[in-house]
This record gives sequence, C-alpha cells and structure tokens, in this order.
Amino acid sequence: RAVQVVDGALLLHPSVGMTRPGDVDHYTRVRTYRALAERYYAADRVVLALLPLAMRLAGPREALWHALIRRNYGANHFIVGRDHASPGTDSTGKPFYGPYDAQELLQRFEAELGVKMVPFQELVYLPDEDRYEEIARIPNGARTASISGTQVRDDYLNRGRTLPQWFTRPETAEILAETYPPRHRQGICVWFTGLSGAGKSTTAEVLTTLLLEHGRQVTLLDGDVVRTHLSKGLGFSREDRDTNIRRIGFVAAEIVRHGGIAVCAAISPYRLTRNEVRQMVGAERFVEVFVNTPLEECERRDAKGMYAMARRGEITGWTGIDDPYEAPSHPEIVLETLRSSAEDNARRIITHLVDAGFVRATAPFEGEA
Repeated sequence: RAVQVVDGALLLHPSVGMTRPGDVDHYTRVRTYRALAERYYAADRVVLALLPLAMRLAGPREALWHALIRRNYGANHFIVGRDHASPGTDSTGKPFYGPYDAQELLQRFEAELGVKMVPFQELVYLPDEDRYEEIARIPNGARTASISGTQVRDDYLNRGRTLPQWFTRPETAEILAETYPPRHRQGICVWFTGLSGAGKSTTAEVLTTLLLEHGRQVTLLDGDVVRTHLSKGLGFSREDRDTNIRRIGFVAAEIVRHGGIAVCAAISPYRLTRNEVRQMVGAERFVEVFVNTPLEECERRDAKGMYAMARRGEITGWTGIDDPYEAPSHPEIVLETLRSSAEDNARRIITHLVDAGFVRATAPFEGEA
C-alpha cells in the first residue's frame, strides 16, 4: 500500500542487531523478507538491504532516529506502525508511550529531517469479504478475525499447525515453521540432582530409554562419565565442582538449543550453580529433578564404601558428610526412591514432559507430522 500511495520504490531495511528476548531472530526475518520480495514485488520497485543496528526500545525517539538513519540511506518516506520500538509497560502495567506517539513525533520533524512519515494503522481481517482493513474503518457489526503473537506461538507453531493463508503468505508460514518447530521437537534439559547413591544415574538411564521409545533424540550426560572425559583432571574442591557443573550445563544448553533432549545426572550439590545452569539453558526448558533419597539409604547402597571412608576421615570433601548438599528450593519434580522404582519414577518424568508438550503421549500415525 505504501509503495502505491507514494508511487515509489520500497527499501526493505531490517535491523540485524540485538533485539528483545523472545523476538523473532533477524535470520528468520530476513529469510521471510527475501521470499516476499522475490515473489510479490517487481524487481525494479524493491531493494532489500540489512542495517547492523541493535534495538534500543526508546519508543518515539527511536522512531526519529530510525528515520534519520534511513534518510542517510536515501529514503524520503518512512513507515511507522503502532508502538514503534516500544519498551512495553512499567511496573504498574501502564504503557510508557501511547500506541501512535512515534507517528506524531516524527510528523512534527518531517520537514527538518526531509523524511515524510507514512502511518501504518492496525489492520484486521474481514473473513466475509476476504480482505484486510484498517481497524478505524471497520463497519459496525462486521465480523473480524485476528491472531495474536501469543496465539501464533502457542496455538500454531508449538502444535505443528500451519498458519492460515488469510493471516500470512505461505512462504512466511513455512519459514516460521522451520525456525520454530512444534513443542514435541523442541529441546529440553532434565537435570537430576541428589546425593551420591541416590539413584540419579539409574533413573536417568531408564528415562533415556523411554524418551527414545517416544521418538526423541536424547543425550545422557552422567556425572561420573563426564569426569573421565570433559572434566578430566578436575578435583572435588568447590571451585572444581562448580566448573564441572558449568561444563555439563554448557553442553546441555547447546543440545537443547539444537532441539535435542539433554538428560543430566550429577550430584551438583550447590544451589547457586544449579540455578546458573538453569539460566544458561533457559528457565522454560529446564526441568530440575530432585532425587530425594535419605543419606542413610545412600550410605547403605554404597558398594565402594566411599561414605564409610569419608566418616573415618580417610577422604575429605565428600558430599553429605563433610561437604554440604543444598537441596533444591523449588524443583519441578521430587522423586522418592524408597517407595518407587526407577522405572516408575522415570514414567513420572515422562508424564511431566507429555503434559508440557515436549513429548508426545503416543507415537504419531503414518503421515502425521
């Protein structure tokens, strides 16, 4: 519409710097712009160029700044939509700026900048007429349809549903589906913590098998195995223990980022370090499982006699004896190993992951995504 109104060429000029957490990454945005430019615009009326600029979320003043930058790239019109570069709301829930404050500010300085503001109003879809219209021009009683950003994520992408054609071009829908796969193909970290001998590794191994049976890609990071490879040479001082856990956390975060499931089983005795790992992975993709086995039972199970050696003072720094274990304050799951088997506990975790959407309850039928 803007190209037709000003009878000009369109400069698609996306910022490709840092944005707000949760925003669509610039790689995905540029892919959609490129697909749209190649398929829906005349080649002599559109230019796609990238702007290496981080968002400041300064609202109207940022709109003014953006217009000045685009003027230096040769533009003499600048499209400004609703809530341009908005920082959102304050602690009371009140918006920092009005929805069209950026349009009004830029309009005041059009002559000085040499850039005319082109307003972009909120649009809604009229299903009975199969077209979009500015919200201010909607006739009374007209039936409308819209999909919010939250609905796009939760009701469509996370569920593997294709976005409707009235909402977006099919090329855009396909690119978004590739970037944001359904929840059952997204990554998650299951982090077992507890005393030595609590049953972490046993339960983690059963869980790994169950996850593979549900069609998920899984990597098991067991504390003892990690210490023979990734953390070889580290001791058991607090500093070395923290380094070991952070290394496991880093590997887990990469696995999760690439859509896999990381099952981690390590004593990880210190609450602060576990919380660091939670933030490293992403709180919404981290399931802390506290294997709450009493110390006396862990000592009874200890075939190597490590607890007995620690009590005799033959070794030092043993968690639960002369080095503290800090139980999780708010774990997602607490397991009791005296009353439940490893398989029962693993199935509890599977149920949690199914409820969260990270695992399908049953295997998909033939032809189902």
